[in-house]
Amino acid sequence: MGCRLTPLVTPLRIGLAGVTGRTLAVDALNVIYQFLALVRTGSGDFLRNRKGYVTSHLVGMASRYSKLAADNACRFIFVFDGPPHPLKRAELERRERVRERALEEYKLALLSGNLEKALSKAVVAIRVDQWIIESSKKLVTLMGFPVVDAPSDAEAQAAFIVARGDAWAVSSQDWDSLLYGADRLVRYLTLTGFEWLPSKQVARKLEPELVELGKLLNTLGLTRKQLVEVAVLSGTDYNRPVRGIGPLKAYKLIKLYGSLEKLPSNLRKRLPENYEDIVNLFLHPRVKEDYEIDFREPRVEELYRFLVDENDFSPERARTIISRLQRSRETLRAHQRTIDEYN
Repeated sequence: MGCRLTPLVTPLRIGLAGVTGRTLAVDALNVIYQFLALVRTGSGDFLRNRKGYVTSHLVGMASRYSKLAADNACRFIFVFDGPPHPLKRAELERRERVRERALEEYKLALLSGNLEKALSKAVVAIRVDQWIIESSKKLVTLMGFPVVDAPSDAEAQAAFIVARGDAWAVSSQDWDSLLYGADRLVRYLTLTGFEWLPSKQVARKLEPELVELGKLLNTLGLTRKQLVEVAVLSGTDYNRPVRGIGPLKAYKLIKLYGSLEKLPSNLRKRLPENYEDIVNLFLHPRVKEDYEIDFREPRVEELYRFLVDENDFSPERARTIISRLQRSRETLRAHQRTIDEYN
């Protein structure tokens, strides 16, 4: 779910040109869910290899990131979630109940021949298992991109990587990295320019967009702590929203009273009892400080075997992906030469 900041944010549309030559810290699970939702068969099932293992995420990740590397000189650091914080348990349990209900509805829709409904329910029923995580890590490593395992929340770690200067921005659909202090967030980093919404059976036009935390806080007239408190009022992964309060009302309340502590008693008693812990979790998240960032050449032979022999990619598709990755080094060098000449 993440936090609900959409009504408060006016992103800057930057297009793919806006990320050219940039290094991005990718919220890996966020991306994996995107491709598990989008890359499907006509009946709503995942793509699978001959052993029955899901490959939808591999198809999407290999295609997107090889092309962005080749055409836009982008580099990517893939950040994976660690064990969830105990405060997230209730939300995770709620999501599991939703998935179980959606899975049953998916099966019933298939039996009745309602493929449109089946597809919409299949998206809600997505589960990410260990195979999906480990195969994703193997893929991006063979492509030459570094992997960082976060001690807890990937977006907190990605925000820290950006703060360290090892990446220019976090790449994620969610807003949470801003609460964790990411200087920049890039959303909608797609190749097609469209996002398919299976639940609505429509496509929405998309363009990569940028949110800069400093400019957002200045526009809203908030501190980062106050932005976190707005999120707590309207709901985060660590707490349900206060009944009747959405992002706009939450913003007005924090602007008026200054903090959660100063809310009128009738509102303050509706806050989660541990709201101070939640605020502190965003302001001082657990992160790994001794991570390693090592961009490498693609391991061509191993990558080909992984794609074709192990996961049934066509040889032509695998060669295209590998060719892009090999070309990306020259694209990056050419981009750097252009910058040097300009300066």
